[in-house]
Amino acid sequence: MRVALLTNFVPPYRVPMFRALGARVEALRILVSTPMEPTRAWGVDWSGMDVVAQRTLTLHVRHRHPGFTEAVALHLPYDTLAQLRRFRPDVVVTAELGTRTLLALTYARALGHCPIVIWATVSERMERGRGPGRRALRRALLRRVDGAFVNGESGASYLRTLGARADTIFRLPQPIDVEMFARAGAARAESAARRLLLVGQLTERKGIAPFVQALRRRAAARPDEPIEVRVVGHGPLRDLLESPDLPPNLRLELRGAVPYERLPEEYAQAGILVFPTLADEWGLVVNEALAAGVPVLGSVHAQAVQELVGDGVEGWLFDPESPADFDRVLARALATPAARLEQMRRSARGRVAALTPDAAADRMVAALRQVTGARARATLVPPA
Repeated sequence: MRVALLTNFVPPYRVPMFRALGARVEALRILVSTPMEPTRAWGVDWSGMDVVAQRTLTLHVRHRHPGFTEAVALHLPYDTLAQLRRFRPDVVVTAELGTRTLLALTYARALGHCPIVIWATVSERMERGRGPGRRALRRALLRRVDGAFVNGESGASYLRTLGARADTIFRLPQPIDVEMFARAGAARAESAARRLLLVGQLTERKGIAPFVQALRRRAAARPDEPIEVRVVGHGPLRDLLESPDLPPNLRLELRGAVPYERLPEEYAQAGILVFPTLADEWGLVVNEALAAGVPVLGSVHAQAVQELVGDGVEGWLFDPESPADFDRVLARALATPAARLEQMRRSARGRVAALTPDAAADRMVAALRQVTGARARATLVPPA
């Protein structure tokens, strides 16, 4: 099976899965719109993979969602048809529900037999601000493709609202290199047991403002309680974390952007991950934290939290848009006894032990074989 995979770029967390996928098929060619987006503090690593950078027009736009706005890069890879004709895949996997999918369907129509599968990294929360025009386009695309990958149940539910058949939706939970994050072990020194960690872009969507406000309220309410927070990442809301008038018992350490391969060191020195996002189609920091034995204080608006974190088991769930709920769960987490935190760390590691790149590649190959087999049967001409 020759597989063409169309996507924005290759982030470091996807590299192990793509390599595993390439080892399971005859050929895998990854067509990217850009080597790396400028807002990402990651290096480019294409070793062991067949990656081709496409000719692309990139537009910088702002998407308005209920509760926040977000700056995004909209990539329009205009040589997709030529690239697919050159590679001649047996099946095309195309990220998202836009230009890539439309061009892939144009190629499939011309060829007559090439199945198209959408990799729909979506959730109901993330897509709630989409307008009627975009929803109509997505309905039309989903009627014409052969299948769709989703991260979890919220993604599947969203596609069903657009008319996708349940038997064409395949669950593909986001994997990480579990061993890479688990090497440090789950034990924590008492000094780090309740150290808070935030990892990610410092943007409006990631809930930075509600997080800072909750920290201020907690510090003011408990002036004798030291609160230690480490922040890994960069973005336009960094100034909120650098405010000179923070309470004296609140210690914020801004680590800036950290190379991906060094992230396990950050998790190994943390006691609790705080993930206050206002909307996330998944949230890989949840996988990373759980693999490292770090319980997650996680927003209910992240699909990864919904799928992987049991309240009081692998972490604590809350709504970042409710100050009272944020205050309640932050107090609960910081008051958790040390023995209970140890149990939660062990449970956290077990929760993601099976979400490996190899397991994800196996799932993807099985789904692609099912789709290509169904297309082949559908095109058989019955005997006269």
